Amino acid sequence: MVRVVPTKTADPGVPAGYDPSRFPAFAVTVDMVILTMSDSRLNVLLVRRGVAPFKGMWAIPGGFKRPTETLDEAAKRELAQETGVDSTSLLTQFGAYGDPGRDPRMNVVTVAYLAVLRDVGAVVAGTDAAAAALVPVSQALNGKIELAFDHAQIVRDAVERVRYDLELTGIATAFVGPTFTIAELRAVYEAVWGVHLDGANFRRSVVTEDGWVIPTGRRARPGAPGGKPAELYRAGRMWKYSSPIRRSQPNERGKGGS
Repeated sequence: MVRVVPTKTADPGVPAGYDPSRFPAFAVTVDMVILTMSDSRLNVLLVRRGVAPFKGMWAIPGGFKRPTETLDEAAKRELAQETGVDSTSLLTQFGAYGDPGRDPRMNVVTVAYLAVLRDVGAVVAGTDAAAAALVPVSQALNGKIELAFDHAQIVRDAVERVRYDLELTGIATAFVGPTFTIAELRAVYEAVWGVHLDGANFRRSVVTEDGWVIPTGRRARPGAPGGKPAELYRAGRMWKYSSPIRRSQPNERGKGGS
């Protein structure tokens, strides 16, 4: 009996003579923009860098992708390690940044993720982050807080993406809880768009149209000034398809910072 030994053939997916060392090396990172509402203001989750480069500066959480993990796995790991926040199911890619000089260490391409959270929970700095905190988006974009790398541009692009989605999708309901007041919902639009919306007009837009908000029959807790507690609503089915508010509507008055 003759034993046949199969001969090793080249990988059909790799061209003959292919030499990967002929191409310049670069690294891949992931960066996460986490947006939330607090005190009627749009906030972003930042970490203070504990290592060089840009040691001591604020940045969005992120880090290098390991060779054995996917981009999504890297995003989940870095966010949890640096801030203690777990929002895996809500993270979505929204952009990539690869300018040659964006990182002084080497040529680094980063894939940016975005998540809108009603509540980020406890924020705890870890790994190479010296601190972690929620910071008003306006301070991160007006230069009051200088961000490392090109993170100011990444945050700006993320906010613009949310501003766009706010007009076409139901992303507004991601900023509020399962139940909410009309004032809380209006505060989302005002904070993200940087506008003032007339309360009566806003209420008519979301309450009188079928399917946007549904009364729960309950009321919010009384506020400090007293008075009748506001009615609580829940999101209706229409948010899956669109938004009842447009930036060009006549109930928009004045513009301000985020």
